Amino acid sequence: MIFLIEYDRTQGRIVKSRQFEDLQRGEAEDARLQTELELNRGKIDHEVVLLEAASEAAMRKTHRRYFEDLRGILDSGVGLHVQK
Repeated sequence: MIFLIEYDRTQGRIVKSRQFEDLQRGEAEDARLQTELELNRGKIDHEVVLLEAASEAAMRKTHRRYFEDLRGILDSGVGLHVQK
């Protein structure tokens, strides 16, 4: 699956998301470009990304910053390494 995400960094939230089948790569890329052009014309500073994952659940694990706030990520302890 391919996921198109428009993310507002300032508010820390997804503004818009859309899913595409793997065979729709060209359509997903066109949609990403169209979204970026519209945001640019409106002078809106959002992040626009295409992500690939086997499922939405897998994407939520590998790209947690789009779905959880910083506190949730820190509380889970994932990715934290303490050196002594």
